[in-house]
Amino acid sequence: MTSRDRLHLYDTTLRDGQQTQGVQFSTPEKLRIAAALDALGLDHIEGGWPGANPTDSAFFDAAPKTRAILTAFGMTKRAGRSAENDDVLAAVLNAGTPAVCLVGKTHDFHVTQALGITLEENLDNIRASIAHCVVQGRETLFDAEHFFDGFKANPDYALACLHAAHDAGARWVVLCDTNGGTLPVEIGEITAAVIAAGITGDRLGIHTHNDTETAVAGSLAAIMAGARQIQGTLNGLGERCGNANLTTLIPTLLLKEPYASRFEIGVTHEALRDLTRVSRMLDDILNRVPTRQAPYVGASAFAHKAGLHASAIVKNPTTYEHIDPALVGNARIIPMSNQAGQSNLRQRLSDMGLDVPRDHPALPGILDEIKAREDQGYSYDTAQASFELLARRALGEMPRFFEVKRYKVTVERRKNKYDRMVSLSEAVVVVKIGEEKTLSVSESMDEHGHDRGPVNALSKALAKDLGPYQRYIDDIRLVDFKVRITQGGTEAVTRVIIDSEDATGRRWSTVGVSANIVDASFEALIDAIQWKLIRDEAPAS
Repeated sequence: MTSRDRLHLYDTTLRDGQQTQGVQFSTPEKLRIAAALDALGLDHIEGGWPGANPTDSAFFDAAPKTRAILTAFGMTKRAGRSAENDDVLAAVLNAGTPAVCLVGKTHDFHVTQALGITLEENLDNIRASIAHCVVQGRETLFDAEHFFDGFKANPDYALACLHAAHDAGARWVVLCDTNGGTLPVEIGEITAAVIAAGITGDRLGIHTHNDTETAVAGSLAAIMAGARQIQGTLNGLGERCGNANLTTLIPTLLLKEPYASRFEIGVTHEALRDLTRVSRMLDDILNRVPTRQAPYVGASAFAHKAGLHASAIVKNPTTYEHIDPALVGNARIIPMSNQAGQSNLRQRLSDMGLDVPRDHPALPGILDEIKAREDQGYSYDTAQASFELLARRALGEMPRFFEVKRYKVTVERRKNKYDRMVSLSEAVVVVKIGEEKTLSVSESMDEHGHDRGPVNALSKALAKDLGPYQRYIDDIRLVDFKVRITQGGTEAVTRVIIDSEDATGRRWSTVGVSANIVDASFEALIDAIQWKLIRDEAPAS
């Protein structure tokens, strides 16, 4: 077996990823993400910019013990002062991490216009800063900001900046496509030119942004040209359109040719099976809905809706899947919709644990009902849990847990003690379990005194007292709530999709349809609870 080149994976989710609009990690969240990155097998974890904000400083104060090399980020010293007396550089070194990454200008336009210094002064700043960190015994990286734009404008000066860092002892010189506008073919050509100019690939890294939707492709082009470190973020977080997505790059490098046979990375096949969970953990921390179409880890990445596709998948999954979804911790989905055929239906039933013969008399009726209900506004390709309940009822496999006898919601506008008009919703739900009826009442006000609306009040009332089933549903939480009007005019119909999650990390979607948004929401809520009870094998009443 031929030896493979080692590729080094550098994660900057906690620093560059934190520059995503609307993202702000707390210190405990950063520690949790760092632990997940370390478990995956990343080589470097960039924790943030110490001294730039209290959260980053607190993270380094509580520096986690990681197998990965923990890295502090900062910038080269400012002109007019020595590296030893630059307080910003001192804060980076005082973080005490084994590695530091310094960003510096390599585009002559930015040096003269943004920094307002001479080109030679900038070279001195790079040399002195890198040398100072190396003398302190730190592994030092140099992020060459705006490198590709700088190379195209003035290649001699851009290369001089790289050599200044390289010759001062930088372990890694990282080529940054800061504006994200350089296409993969250019990245490959320029990376090769850098190596030809004397900076070896085992000292060279790539850092791309996704402004042209080619950050992953650009990173792959750079390593094929000879770079041996890739910088990126989980789920492609980052400023503007984001950074190179490590959630896509890692499985590509590990599973796809020519990368799998040519390169070695620190992530093992065993760790790769945790990739989907880690990706969704990050979205959960950010309170964001995971991107369904995300490569490898998205909920729709291995979904097969068309009947022709599903029929082939049943015979051999490789007909329409480029990898086994289990390799990245994901799962195959055969959605049900008005395009469904017998193959979709039987495969979906099998996934539910129901092996139904091809000639079962209920099968045509299930397909007819799905098509009829989707004509009314339902959508079962996204609401797999609601489909399962529909199918179980048709097959006589639906346990009887509880029955909602009636419910009522009132919305009141009134003045509070501060003489401000506020809304308050109150819900009453009557449930029958066996021969007993229970009545539950809940308001929509949260612990901070904010009204969360009538659907929230209904959800709380429904889950307040389900007797013997209470312990099964206490860990359910609503992850996402989507509302869509499926028809216009006076015949408008509202479709509600609810995504739920439990303590195991399991997620499921349910649907409700009605002209009344509250009725549609309540239907989806009931389905969410019923599905959870089936999955947890709760006893029938």
